[in-house]
Amino acid sequence: MTLAVTGATGGLGGRVARALAARGVAQRLLVRDPARAPELSGATLARTTYDDQAAAVAALEGVRTLLMVSAAETADRLAEHRAFVDAAARAGVEHVVYTSFYGAAPDATFTLARDHWFTEEHLRASGMRFTFLRDNLYLDFLPHMVGEDDVLRGPAGDGRLAAVTRDDIAASAVAVLLAPGEHVGATYDLTGPEALTFTEIAAVIAAHTGRPVTFHDETVEEAYASRLRWEAPPWQYDAWVSTYTAVAAGELAGVTDHVARLTGHAATGLADYLARHAPRGDAS
Repeated sequence: MTLAVTGATGGLGGRVARALAARGVAQRLLVRDPARAPELSGATLARTTYDDQAAAVAALEGVRTLLMVSAAETADRLAEHRAFVDAAARAGVEHVVYTSFYGAAPDATFTLARDHWFTEEHLRASGMRFTFLRDNLYLDFLPHMVGEDDVLRGPAGDGRLAAVTRDDIAASAVAVLLAPGEHVGATYDLTGPEALTFTEIAAVIAAHTGRPVTFHDETVEEAYASRLRWEAPPWQYDAWVSTYTAVAAGELAGVTDHVARLTGHAATGLADYLARHAPRGDAS
């Protein structure tokens, strides 16, 4: 087995795994819970977690190319990533395709983008070949950021966001996995076809759902206060709020053609996505 995919029980890894299976590509699915894994032709299962190095080394035996979908957001995610990268190197993996984040940097405003930067650096130092897929925020999640009161709120100001669908990210990952040698050392910034303000995003959602959605530009203090109704650790509040302050800082505004270059089709914009997925009166 030369190709392995992590996160196959999740939204992004599952899309990639299903697309590979549809193309008749053999793959090994690395999952925490095999009972939740999709049943796909040509796929075998291996149970592991990112922080269990012994299990990860065994699960990766014989794998040459690995899609490493970033782990769930936790306080220990960077340590888990580093442990898994080390396990991949020990197992003899040759090439890691890693789903990073747009604008990953050690001083990124969006706090979780810093974890991605340090994961990238660990991969660079591992001796393995690598490709980084730096996706912008998930476009298909934007409707779910609207509150029950039809208000989209956060301290984003007039900043712009080039959100990208998970379908486009998955298609980009599949393109790289099918010809990894053509993408060694490459970093792709995966974005939608346009950069919108949250005022514009609210208007597009309203137009396609029939809901009177508006945007409220919170102060940072208001943003922390309004999110206290969800119990969470401090790092999680920081991540939620800095999603918007990163937009305000202009760090998520760049638009690229990388999805089109990888997949052969243009990235999907918010209006087109909602026209297909959001019946009027329902933003889901």
